[in-house]
Order: sequence, then structure tokens, then C-alpha cells
Amino acid sequence: MTNLPNWLSLLPATVAIVYVLWRREVVIALALAIFTSEWLLVLDAGSGSPVNGLLNTIERVVSVFSDAGNARLLLFSVLVGALLAYMRFSGGVQATVRKLVNSGLATNARRTGLVTYFTGVVIFIESNLSVLTAGILSRGLFDKFAMSRERLAYIIDSTSAPICILILLNAWGAFILGLIAPYVGEQSAVSVLVATIPLNIYAITTLLLVFYTVWTGKVYGPLARAESSSVAPADADVTSANGRARDMLIPLVVLVFSMLGFMFWTGDGNVLAGSGSKSVLYATVLATTVAFLMLVTQARFTHKQVLDEGFKGMGELLPLVTILLLSIALGASVKQLGTGVFISGLVADYLPLFMVPAIVFIAGAFASFTTGTSWGTFALLVPIAMPIALNLGLPPSLMLAAVLGGGIFGDHCSPVSDTTAVSSLAAGCDILEHVKTQLPYALVAGAITVAAYLIIGLLVV
Repeated sequence: MTNLPNWLSLLPATVAIVYVLWRREVVIALALAIFTSEWLLVLDAGSGSPVNGLLNTIERVVSVFSDAGNARLLLFSVLVGALLAYMRFSGGVQATVRKLVNSGLATNARRTGLVTYFTGVVIFIESNLSVLTAGILSRGLFDKFAMSRERLAYIIDSTSAPICILILLNAWGAFILGLIAPYVGEQSAVSVLVATIPLNIYAITTLLLVFYTVWTGKVYGPLARAESSSVAPADADVTSANGRARDMLIPLVVLVFSMLGFMFWTGDGNVLAGSGSKSVLYATVLATTVAFLMLVTQARFTHKQVLDEGFKGMGELLPLVTILLLSIALGASVKQLGTGVFISGLVADYLPLFMVPAIVFIAGAFASFTTGTSWGTFALLVPIAMPIALNLGLPPSLMLAAVLGGGIFGDHCSPVSDTTAVSSLAAGCDILEHVKTQLPYALVAGAITVAAYLIIGLLVV
């Protein structure tokens, strides 16, 4: 902003957070935040009319669809509803639960948690795919062993992004390599990126906390209260009692392996260069089609029954898809408003040298929390953090790790994050309950990370 105080760029996020805490309503909170941001942009341009702010709010939401990547993400999120409905309707979920229990892989709550955890770890190629696969596979198991959907959402959310940011053989890796190459050179970029792995304290700490939760079965704070009051959700009911495990497992396998294939294809033979948004959409369409065909070729179901169930499943996810749509719109609006730039400027202007890594981590977290996007945070802060590191003689890998970890931390805490919405969708729980129950764990990991970076800063200065 040029004509208004820069600190006003924090107002949209503040409005959203205050309204969520007051009314516990995310959709209206996001709409109000977008309106606030757009009105500020109108005021900055010299017009004070709230009507213009309202009209620009509508256009901002409409503009989300002009970006092909955003449109793919939204369509993917809708289609997931049909895929989940087909798995449930066929009885495949119930049959898979029986199969896993009888095989000994998931005979109790701990083993179920481990299956979920390692599913998320193994599928590090794409965070949304990791969340979706682990969530679909484990829903029925969590219901069987009376574990809450909030616990499931925490496990899949706090496993997927941290593992993807540590094992960067994915689209994130290619994206970040492109961001740092101008500062350290193409030859050194890979070594700098690899060196962030042991320095990404937040990702490592978060994975350890999730494993501790899974292994011990102990939960704390709001998650413990959610666990004690847990009841089987409505979607735990299965329409068909004659389900086959393959009605769930085959579409799931198709989803995972076709995602890898489409990453390879869209990247012209290089998985790292593949399009995550295209691949996850194509894979979901293919998996949904396979699930549909498996149902309609069975005498138990008619075409109309299967189509109706698919549309019903998509309808069930419309509230979460709406949240995702508004989150993306808000991120674009506050980017134009300059929220992230203002935060970054504060970091660059007031930094005792030993505090640089810790403050960059906090700045990354705050930028990701307010904008709801870790990708945007990386794009914003890497060009700021890398020159600071090189000019002040700090290890580039340390500064990069602080940015990456901060982006994931803020995402885990944010009710306006697309990752939060997708995790809630995959687990089948309320988005605000997911944020509330995950937040204490994220804050603990964040506090440990800040302390660690302060110590590291003292050692390297």
C-alpha cells in the first residue's frame, strides 16, 4: 500500500481470526476478511466506497477460477467427495477394515495409527495425495477403535507436509530449487537444499510428536476432549453389507500410482518437474472413474443409484470446498495488499544477528498463517532470506530451513489454509475442530524450533 499505513495490511487476517473465535464460522470470517482486504485496496486507490469493496470482493472470488491450478484444486476437492462416497457405498471401507484387522496390520489403536502414519510418510510425492490416501484408508479403522476423526486429521496433516518438505523429491523440491538457484548457483542449489534436512527443526519435531501420539496413544488438550466425546460420524455407516475390500483398495491404488505416472508425464519424464495440480486432478478423475465402473458392473447397483451416490458425496463436501475457494481468494487479495511484504520488512529491519534464523522462522509462520499458503510464503521469503544469509555470513541452508519450517508451521495453525481444509476433508471432521485440536501440538513444535534456532544462531554467529 502507498496511501495507507502499512500495518493496515494485517487487518484482514485479524478480522478473520477474531470472527472465527467469536462466532466459530469460517465461511463468513473468510468473506469478511476478503471484503476488508478489497476495501483497503479501494481506499488505497483513492476511492472510499464500500460498494466498490463489495463488488471487488465478488470479482476476487471469481478470479480464483481464472487460474488453472486453482480450478484444478477445487475440482479435485469436489470429485474426492464422489470417490469417498463410492468407497463407502460399495461396502469397500468396511471390508477393508475387516481385512486389515484380520491380517494383523491393524488389530488395535496403536497399529491403526502406525498404518496411518507410515502411509503418510511413504507417499511424500505430494502433500494433498498423502493426506487423502492416509485419510481414506484409515477412516473406518479409526471409527472401529473409537478414535476421533480429529485425531486422524491431526496425524495426516502433521505427517504429510513435514515429510514432503524433508524428502523434497516432489514439486516442492523443484519449486524451491528454482527459488534459491539465483542466489547460490544451480550447482550448489541441490546441496543447499539437502543440507536443510537436519536443520528443519519444525518438520522433524512435528513428525516426532505425531509418532509419540501414535505410539503411546496419549492425547492432550482439546484433542483429548474431542477423543473423550468421540462418536462415530454419519459417514461411518455403510450402505452395502456385501462389500469387497477391492472396491476400496483398487481405486486407492489407482489414485496413488496414477499420480506418480501423471507427475512423470506432465514433467516430460522428470517427476520433479511435473505439475502437482494437474496430476492430482487427473489421478482423482481416473480413480473415481474406476470406482464408478466397479460399482455399475455389479448386479447390486443400478447406474442411477451410483450416479446419485456420487453427486450426494460431492454435495457433502461443498462446505469445505467453499472454504477452500475463499481461502485462495483471500491469499491473492492480501498478497496484493502487501501483507507478506510488510511482515518481511519488519524482519529485515530489526534483527540482532544471532536471532536471524529464529525471527525468519517466526516471520514465515506469520506470513503463512495470515495468507493461508506455504507456497506463497516460500516465494515471498526465500528472496529475502537468501541475500540476508549471504550478506551476513550465515549458512544459506539454515536460513532456507527456517523459511520452509516457518511456512509449514503457519499452515498448521491457520484456519484459512488450503492444507487445513483438505486435511479436514480427508479425515471427515469439522475444520475448526481440526484447527483447535492440532494447534497445541503445532505451538509446542514451534516453540521448540524457535529455541533451537536461537541456540544455533548463537553457535554460528
